[in-house]
Amino acid sequence: MASGTTAPAPPANLPRIVAASLIGTTIEWYDFFLYGSAAALVFNKLFFPDSDPLVGTLLSFLTYAVGFAARPIGALVFGHYGDRLGRKKLLVLSLLLMGGATCAIGLLPTHATVGSAAPVLLTLLRLVQGFALGGEWGGAVLLVSEHGDARRRGFWASWPQTGAPAGQLLATGVLSALTAWLSDDAFQSWGWRVPFLLSGLLVLIGLWIRLSVDESPVFKDALARAEARKAEAASSADLAEKLPLVAVLRHHWRDVLVAMGARMAENISYYVITAFVLVYATSDHVGLGKQTALNAVLIASAVHFAVIPAWGALSDRIGRRPVYLLGAAGVGAWAFPFFALIDTRDFGALVLAVTVGLVFHGAMYAPQAAFFSEMFATRMRYSGASIGAQFASVAAGAPAPLIATALLADYDSSAPIALYVIAAALLTLVAVGAAKETRDRDLAGIDPSSAPLPEATPQNASEPGTAPRSV
Repeated sequence: MASGTTAPAPPANLPRIVAASLIGTTIEWYDFFLYGSAAALVFNKLFFPDSDPLVGTLLSFLTYAVGFAARPIGALVFGHYGDRLGRKKLLVLSLLLMGGATCAIGLLPTHATVGSAAPVLLTLLRLVQGFALGGEWGGAVLLVSEHGDARRRGFWASWPQTGAPAGQLLATGVLSALTAWLSDDAFQSWGWRVPFLLSGLLVLIGLWIRLSVDESPVFKDALARAEARKAEAASSADLAEKLPLVAVLRHHWRDVLVAMGARMAENISYYVITAFVLVYATSDHVGLGKQTALNAVLIASAVHFAVIPAWGALSDRIGRRPVYLLGAAGVGAWAFPFFALIDTRDFGALVLAVTVGLVFHGAMYAPQAAFFSEMFATRMRYSGASIGAQFASVAAGAPAPLIATALLADYDSSAPIALYVIAAALLTLVAVGAAKETRDRDLAGIDPSSAPLPEATPQNASEPGTAPRSV
């Protein structure tokens, strides 16, 4: 079914809906990336001071990885209730949880004050951050994807994706400004707390905007049909109607595997390019300053923000898969040149390395929102998209800086790290290559029923987005 056949016309308030998703995701990613940057720059000294500097960085990144471990739990909980109660309510809750945890990190006592309790508290707050972010992504992209304009879904749905580079830009910009204005002693004493406490103000702005938008019409229609089915057959209601997770694993398990495979190169390359690069560029191996590394990521993140909507628009013209495959092949091919440019110790070469890497990353990240949304039926879409995305993050983004740092410590060379990125790219190429193109699917036309579908009518059986035919 062509995407324009039954899709509703884009609502007049679509730009406001996009803005609500974008601002919310920007704040959430600001909070999440702020931790990653601080883990690379100061947490090893403040919370793990008794360790060797590189070991302290490893321990710091370990607490960073803990946040990823909580993301699948957030995906399960937020996906379940988001498919039952709506996208908007859960997005407000995720924003409150993330902002509260981030502000609390800014108030934490360090190891010098409370000893080993400091890293324990830090880890607990990181878990809350990961839980919140696990539920944020799926709801934000679905709120935009389900509000219409099917012919430009890739473009519009890519805007919440720009929240990642916008959050990275904001987090890196604040840290860069503070490290430029403050002495090292002042930054480590109190300056690092400022960007975490700033999150409180950003959350208030995000809540004000998010509370002003409506629930998606596709979800409301699906909910009404589900209630009608329950009224007609209350005694035989399917368990999957009550538990969207059951429906996802029952009817969309192939789609979940595709989404997980698609995330491998996207997630691993991103955290190597933006988080580990701060360790690599400032290590004895290269010897650049913190300010230099932060400025390079800052410039590259601005370019990343700009190219994501362009990649999203291109996916509307030629399909999600070709754009995604181009990005995966690109990050794999760029792995060795990326480190070779950084090894020159030249600021321009460092900026080029990070920028090109993020441009290729954007080719995967931009169509991802529409691609994953188009895989799942409405009443299990929040669960399906969130599970596929966030379960992959445990194996991909969570250990990426940790693995890269350990490889650098063991081999004192960037070659194993480049091979690690290439392996992830190959896995993503296989996963996306095995998937079906989703660009022409109608979100409203995908059967939202979570009842068993093997005996679908001929009309439903030919629907490219129905569960039995999903890949």
